[in-house]
Amino acid sequence: MNTGVKITAYAAALAATFGAAYGVGTGVGPVEEPAKAAHQEHATTPEPSASGTPDGHGGHEEGATPSAPGTAAADTPGGLQVSEGGYTLAMETPVPKPGRSVLKFSVKDSAGRKVTAFTTEHGKELHFIVASRDLTTFRHLHPVKAPDGTWSVAADLPAAGGYKAFADFKPAAPGARGVTLGVDLSVPGAYKPKPLPAVAPTATVDGYQVRLGGTLDPGKAGELRLTVTKAGRPVTDLEPYLGAYGHLVALRDGDLAYLHVHPNEGGPGPDVSFTATAPSAGTYRLFLDFQHEGKVRTAAFTVTAGTPRAGGATTAPATDEATHGAADHAHG
Repeated sequence: MNTGVKITAYAAALAATFGAAYGVGTGVGPVEEPAKAAHQEHATTPEPSASGTPDGHGGHEEGATPSAPGTAAADTPGGLQVSEGGYTLAMETPVPKPGRSVLKFSVKDSAGRKVTAFTTEHGKELHFIVASRDLTTFRHLHPVKAPDGTWSVAADLPAAGGYKAFADFKPAAPGARGVTLGVDLSVPGAYKPKPLPAVAPTATVDGYQVRLGGTLDPGKAGELRLTVTKAGRPVTDLEPYLGAYGHLVALRDGDLAYLHVHPNEGGPGPDVSFTATAPSAGTYRLFLDFQHEGKVRTAAFTVTAGTPRAGGATTAPATDEATHGAADHAHG
């Protein structure tokens, strides 16, 4: 299925601000097919609404950590800083207990006041993601805001070790732009890190198989196309989740730099496609959220970007573990 694609504001800003920085890891060759989608700026390509029709995104530039009005954008990836553009992510529970616990946090302005007004983006005022440092646990959560600006959400963090929490939001202040902040969490106990799942072209979750094709190149836009099947049959009735037929989050192995992209046109399946640019060479973990039969599921992939080839060109595949059971993903 030939779907329209775009790199959303997260990925566009991220690629523009730090496309040549923070190189890590090594890469391998393409998985299925070469990228064929041209880069489309967010301003000219709206994304689908819950009905599957194009819907504006409010100018939120995804992937980078844009500045507040009147300040210069930082030359760092999204999610690597706890403070940016006059906003700070303040965790009230930086050391949650193992298992299910309630996480509380707030976003504070430059004067130390809790921010209470946000712009709704993809159906939510704030998107909250928690991932383990070894990238085997992933939580896309939907916290609830109290009148004083304190957010809270239940999260299941099953193992001891280091985690990182990301707050993705756009303040309601006039002229404000989107911000992605990150903060470290520590779950006490004996830490046993898991190896990063191997590169493979498919992931399996709850009886669904998701195949990832295309390339992910550092500093160059490429198409990632994910095809969802069940029992060998294409899934052609994917359901909108937060206003889109799929959401894709990429975290760079090592520092967990954050890249968030969304599909634009097409649907409701079996293909969900994205145009994305890797900020640097390295290894990335991709997490695709899709909804079918009333339930959101996550397919995870390990991807490498930036292997030199003959002639000096670079390429990177979009790939993943053969089975999805090695990872731990949930929604809240």
